[in-house]
Amino acid sequence: MLHRPSIAFRTTAFVVVVCAILLAIDGWNSWQSRSDHLEQMGVATSNLARAMAQQADDAIKKADTVLVGMVERVEHDGTDQADVARLRKVLATRVAELPQFDGLHIYDKDGNWVANSRPTQPENLNNASREYFVFHRTHEERGPHIGLPVKSRTTGRLLLPISRRINHADGSFAGVALATIHLDFFSRFYESLDIGKAGAVALVHENGTMMTRRPYSDDAPGRNMLGTELFRTYAAQGPVGMAYFKSAVDGVTRLNSFQRLDNYPLFVAAALSKDEILANWWRETLWHSGGVAMLTLIIGFIGWRLVRQLQLQTRTEAELRQARDALETLNKTLNTLAMEDGLTGLANRRQFDMMLDNEFSRAARTASTLALIMMDVDCFKQYNDIYGHAAGDECLQTIGRTIANLASQRPGDLAARYGGEEMAVLLPNTDVKGAVVLAERIRSAVRDLKIEHSGVADGFVTLSAGVDALIPATGKAQSKELIRAADKALYAAKAGGRNRVCSTAQPAPA
Repeated sequence: MLHRPSIAFRTTAFVVVVCAILLAIDGWNSWQSRSDHLEQMGVATSNLARAMAQQADDAIKKADTVLVGMVERVEHDGTDQADVARLRKVLATRVAELPQFDGLHIYDKDGNWVANSRPTQPENLNNASREYFVFHRTHEERGPHIGLPVKSRTTGRLLLPISRRINHADGSFAGVALATIHLDFFSRFYESLDIGKAGAVALVHENGTMMTRRPYSDDAPGRNMLGTELFRTYAAQGPVGMAYFKSAVDGVTRLNSFQRLDNYPLFVAAALSKDEILANWWRETLWHSGGVAMLTLIIGFIGWRLVRQLQLQTRTEAELRQARDALETLNKTLNTLAMEDGLTGLANRRQFDMMLDNEFSRAARTASTLALIMMDVDCFKQYNDIYGHAAGDECLQTIGRTIANLASQRPGDLAARYGGEEMAVLLPNTDVKGAVVLAERIRSAVRDLKIEHSGVADGFVTLSAGVDALIPATGKAQSKELIRAADKALYAAKAGGRNRVCSTAQPAPA
């Protein structure tokens, strides 16, 4: 009965679980609603991008169709004065039929106007420097070319040029047929779209040039978009895609859907502000989450009152448990103290013997190597005689800390004070070579402490170490043999001049 959870604990757990379930269900519903809302907005932005792409493709297609007829007529009929007069009437008619047109123009191979849709022929104007003219003069392709946004030299309005190359009968360059569309034709269409206050739409050339944008700014047409997140995402995902990112223009995070035009090297991007997309969701979530939170608080308060009443009845039991826990903690502390050397902080002889037996048995079961380092501070009795026992204790503490720092790199390793000035390090899964390396590191570190010792020739405290390792045989008690072998190697190190490491496989140098 003492080990069963108390009624107060079970009641608390029940109330907590009920409250957690209410909050979890509300949170899951809210998150699911958010996901559904974002998914719906993703479909909406995709449809919007598809509509924008269709509108742009249709508008440019109409202009391109007119250009095809213009090119065929010029190449077939020529540009005599009578032909040009008839051609002007045709061009003026086409512009009147298609309100998105700014004008239709024919240029000769030198960039001079041959014919256009305007009532009067411009004089002394040459467009040989325009990007579209240079392109056709240097490229033999006969397809349509979408040029960079330009400002009309006659009206000052921003235009989108669509052009085709005109050839002589021998295939050489004869001029350019040009149709120009008002950029505000697209802007007016974009203004009619419901994209919220922070939404944005754009028409972009695949070479990275911004054609137009909403919200509109004077520096938008012609802006280089190659380094923007929008262009990088479009280039990575292909002709159709969707992504969330922050606009390089105004810093607003939006859900962006983009789609390439079917017939021309342009793509459109429709973007809705993420904050605006989630605004309604946030309002709904705050209302119903507030109600759920209030209900949870009420249930929690009632449960708290009930638990308080139950706690009054079980206080004595709780106090007994606390006393028992305190006693267990004290016992653990005493047990720890019983296993630790009070001077050096290393494991004491009792813990060393227990760990040696345990590791020996484990090594016998797993057929693994067990290594032991036995160390002794050189000429420690003379040190005590010269500097006193207080200094001797401080010396052992310093050496103990050094050994602990170097010999406790793995969970299974154990550094212990074996007795007096003698230390031991037990190393499971370690062969003689590995143990010698560690012993040498410890010996060198103790020497590097430079603890003064006038009773030895070197002038500083040093230690000697003996190393042995073996793979215990099952059923045979060999732990004492390991100690004797390590001790034997330690005596060899002492006899060999101290301040050195010896092993059964590597005796002390003469």
